[in-house]
Amino acid sequence: MEPESGIGSSTSPCQFSLVTLSRNLLLAYQSFGVVYGDLSTSPLYVYSSAFSGKLRNHHNQEAVYGAFSLIFWTLTFVPLIKYVIIVMSADDSGEGGTFALYSLLCRHAKLSLLPNQQAADEELSSYRYGPSSAQAASSSALRRFLEKHKRLRTALLLVVLFGACMLIGDGVLTSAISGKFSFFSAEPLCVLITTSELLLLACIILVGLFALQHCGTHRVAFMFAPIVIIWLLFIFSIGLYNIIYWNPKIVYALSPHYIVKFFRETGKDGWLSLGGILLSITGTEAMFADLGHFTALSIRLAFVFVIYPCLVVQYMGQAAFLSMNLDSFSNSFYASIPEPFFWPVFVVATLAAIVGSQAVITATFSIVKQCHALGCFPRVKVVHTSKHIYGQIYIPEINWILMVLTLAVTIGFQDTTLIGNAYGLACMTVMFITTFLMGLVIVFVWQRNFFLATFFLLFFWLIEGTYLSAALMKVPQGGWLPLALSVIFMLIMYIWHYGTRRKYNYDLHNKVSLKWVLGLGPSLGIVRVPGIGLIYSELTTGVPSIFSHFVTNLPAFHKVLVFVCVKSVPVPYVSPDERFLIGRVCPRPYRMYRCIVRYGYKDIQRDDGDFENLLVQSVAEFIQMEAVEPHYSSSETSPSVDGRMAVISTRDIRSSMTLTVTEQDFVSVVDDDSIHSGSSSKSITLQSLRSMYEDDTPSIRRRQVRFQLPPNPRMDPVVREELMDLIRAKEAGVAYIMGHSYVKARRNSSFIKKLAIDIGYSFLRKNCRGPSVALNIPHISLIEVGMIYYV
Repeated sequence: MEPESGIGSSTSPCQFSLVTLSRNLLLAYQSFGVVYGDLSTSPLYVYSSAFSGKLRNHHNQEAVYGAFSLIFWTLTFVPLIKYVIIVMSADDSGEGGTFALYSLLCRHAKLSLLPNQQAADEELSSYRYGPSSAQAASSSALRRFLEKHKRLRTALLLVVLFGACMLIGDGVLTSAISGKFSFFSAEPLCVLITTSELLLLACIILVGLFALQHCGTHRVAFMFAPIVIIWLLFIFSIGLYNIIYWNPKIVYALSPHYIVKFFRETGKDGWLSLGGILLSITGTEAMFADLGHFTALSIRLAFVFVIYPCLVVQYMGQAAFLSMNLDSFSNSFYASIPEPFFWPVFVVATLAAIVGSQAVITATFSIVKQCHALGCFPRVKVVHTSKHIYGQIYIPEINWILMVLTLAVTIGFQDTTLIGNAYGLACMTVMFITTFLMGLVIVFVWQRNFFLATFFLLFFWLIEGTYLSAALMKVPQGGWLPLALSVIFMLIMYIWHYGTRRKYNYDLHNKVSLKWVLGLGPSLGIVRVPGIGLIYSELTTGVPSIFSHFVTNLPAFHKVLVFVCVKSVPVPYVSPDERFLIGRVCPRPYRMYRCIVRYGYKDIQRDDGDFENLLVQSVAEFIQMEAVEPHYSSSETSPSVDGRMAVISTRDIRSSMTLTVTEQDFVSVVDDDSIHSGSSSKSITLQSLRSMYEDDTPSIRRRQVRFQLPPNPRMDPVVREELMDLIRAKEAGVAYIMGHSYVKARRNSSFIKKLAIDIGYSFLRKNCRGPSVALNIPHISLIEVGMIYYV
């Protein structure tokens, strides 16, 4: 048998290296169109923004030298050293962003507030990162202090949410400033076209940009990458020309000595101008947040060898031009372009500025997906747009919300300086929070010396804090906008998180007593009809109250019952081999099982029609495993049977060791109930109702799978009987039972709690995707049980 992909042959290491290198070079090329559009278009407005305030009184050569020195060392310390070298080394299995750092912290210290976590989750292959659990157990007193106080863990979550909300606000502002500045900063165009026409043109292009997002990151990247690369060649060439033609001595400004001279001359005015200087590093946070769409190596290659040198040369060239043309600060970039090349550069600059917002739009999709998976954002539709890069996603609702907000900012803020002030504050706040989380990662995850983490925090907080303090001074001049957007998004996130936790706590404290269920006997005191009933709940142990509510109101239930819990764990991805946890809820004669389905915060729940089949296969494998391994078995009267779970591999239906799988071609059906064999026990009336439903519902193509029990004389007759009951129940049909919940605050609750639950949480639940839609449950097989939660 040949080794897979050639690995193992005499030339395999070389071949593997070449394949890896070519893949990373391709991703590096794509990253220009997605990750670096924002960062590479900053030269359009940095100098004009920095010298637009009180620094107008310091339009001299020394101030220009100092401004360039500030830009150079800021680019070197923040994007290059902090992000490219340090922060991107803390990726969470290839994922980046504030929530990726938070996920790492939750796995190495008990900081998570996810309600239904289990010890079995820590056994996932992707759960551990870096040092072993034995090493982590001996970590600092700081970790134990944070684990002990729930308020501190809540405060940490709020900080992470605030950073995520600022990044979403950054997505709105990036699109607005890119779309507007590209037109309004070009004086020749302003002469030819009126302001209202320029505004209309900017809005039309922004609508087109958001309309392209459904194509996916892969296609957008290939479309936009050539624009950004041509733009980088232009700014590098223009910068080099300006250095040579206007002032070659500008290279002396690389010395940090000019920063000292800058602040000595300008004083407070120079400090306030930092709100414009920091625009030179906007888009840096998107490098880390977009990591899941690419690889760390590809992003590093693009930045170190292309982005960084092109930006340094451009800023140096612009400074050389300004040092000899002190009256051109208001339009420094376009004024520095040699006249024969103005219009070609203007066209490419306009296109590049439009592409510039792509980085943060893509990052926003990733952040929202992570927030939702960790229980901090309402359910939204997530579209997976690439077969090769699993992190490339598109969220339609978020895309159109961003578009509406961007258009509102573009139309409402006539002055681009105000948008720039807001933009700078949003970017620097996210960087400040990332530095804080990174300091915790150095201690808890990397297990480094506490003093090293302290040095990291103090060094970068000194740089970022200086910029942030200057940006905060611009709050009255537009800086209030990202704060307002962040407060709105944060309220949405926290209300959803709070309501979800209160609902879970209600379920947890109102579980049905297992003794009561056992007292009913195997028949549960009702008629057990053929079929499988899947009862959905967020509980990982115990019997949910929805079950007692159902059996006390209806005289019948299914022969086989499976309590299903679909939950998120703080890892990016869960392998299919580890996704299903199967166990019993009651002893064998009751035919009651529990299935816990685990997803990472970047996993996509695909609607491929295989869930029922995988679940039946998993339960069958568990029944056989229980017969072979005694520690999974239990007595028929043991009330402690609930809670013992086994990990069952669900990679492929055809890999079942217990059942024989007969698989037919794809058939066009409307739901999973149609995948049963032709000997289905459904009544003629139900079949006629199904045909009427099919006439009005689009068909879905699913596989037709039938399970059979192979002849095995050595199999225990009790096990064989249980497996046959499972197969017959599958052929009879599968029903999905969910609670149609109404969450209300108790009468004695405070006014704020009633406002949050009765108005805020209820509004979000009514206007987001329903749980049955999010879980891809076929509507015709769904049974909803009304439940009122007084929390």
